[in-house]
Amino acid sequence: MNIDITVPSPGESVSSGILAKWLKPDGATVAEGDDVFELETDKATMAVPAKSAGILHHRAPEGAEVNVGDVVAVLETDGESSAAPKGKSAKAEAKPESEPEAKVEVNAEAKAETKLAGKATSKKSAKKEVAEEKPAPAKKSAPSPADPESGAEAKSEAESEPVSETQAEPKPAPSATPAPERRAVPPPPAPSARPAGRQTRERMTTLRKRIAENLVNSQRNSAHLSTFNEVDLDRYMIIRKNHGEAFEKRHGVKLGFMSIFVRACSRALTEFPGVNAVVDGEDIVFNHYYNIGVAVSTDRGLIVPVLRDADQKNFAQIETEIRDLAVRAREKRLNVDDLTGGTFTITNGGVFGSLLSTPIPTPPQTAILGMHTIQKRAMVVNDAIVIRPMMYVALTYDHRVIDGREAVSFLVRVKQIVEDPNSLLFDL
Repeated sequence: MNIDITVPSPGESVSSGILAKWLKPDGATVAEGDDVFELETDKATMAVPAKSAGILHHRAPEGAEVNVGDVVAVLETDGESSAAPKGKSAKAEAKPESEPEAKVEVNAEAKAETKLAGKATSKKSAKKEVAEEKPAPAKKSAPSPADPESGAEAKSEAESEPVSETQAEPKPAPSATPAPERRAVPPPPAPSARPAGRQTRERMTTLRKRIAENLVNSQRNSAHLSTFNEVDLDRYMIIRKNHGEAFEKRHGVKLGFMSIFVRACSRALTEFPGVNAVVDGEDIVFNHYYNIGVAVSTDRGLIVPVLRDADQKNFAQIETEIRDLAVRAREKRLNVDDLTGGTFTITNGGVFGSLLSTPIPTPPQTAILGMHTIQKRAMVVNDAIVIRPMMYVALTYDHRVIDGREAVSFLVRVKQIVEDPNSLLFDL
């Protein structure tokens, strides 16, 4: 019995994609639920699992453009392969006739290892006799480069030794001429690896092409302008310090910075509806729901999954959902519905050390908030100079829809909420 593997529908707005990569080779034995290929669309990249166990036979090459419903592979379920236990790969199945050969190889390897061990033992014995005749000076043991955690332990042990390496060495007699100091010559550093040739050409992925098209069209068809402000995170940092451990214990997720900004933006969007609007031809559509896109960095580029109805979620729900979306984005398990329907976006370049930037809104959205790295700076508070954790924030907006006063007022409102998180508690 053969079972067809077809291209699934990633979402209502997607009808085709690219068979980006086969995750299982042709002729491999796969188990039910094993991911067999990656489907890349203009929205996301997703792994497609096998619906049954069997032997996989490819029907389409990597890089082929495929439509939803196309047969790209066949699973042969007849024979012993269909009875293979779930999760067991073809390499794990050992044939009975191959066992004697494996035993011979194991025995041969064992004999070789025994012979080598005997030689090593004799060498160690000889070294031991020489060591007993003449004691060697004490030396500090260096940490193994393969064990990064051993560095601190080795250092602690060396510092606790009562006798230093210099003190352990015998001192020459006063009348004797001091021997010249011997220093080990460090080996020259290995040359850094560089690709062969002067250029490397790589085909742009479908996702990267669509991102490029969207951003170029966004700048071409919109009148972008950016406004900036800075936020004092002192009060929120105190909340995280006092309640972060209990929050994580209660909800199973850390209290991060994204949740306070999502809540602050959701509140500010209700007060400045133009920032949550979209342009549709000659119309401006004002959205009365608040789907916040949260930019996530992956090895395939920047992906913006959407946190739906963010204004109705508490801190724990926001942090949990953001973590889930980020994990699924990096594991290529997002579907199109996770990436569409956003009305406003937040991106945090601060995780990479960005001090200031001007992000580009995701079409058809009219605005995006950029968070940046937190720096301790000297600030004047109540006529006193104090050290505060500060963050620059930027709002890039479409000037066709949003006036400068509305944009500045929106950003100031976000600043007020983040600097006074209690205002969310009392709905102020």
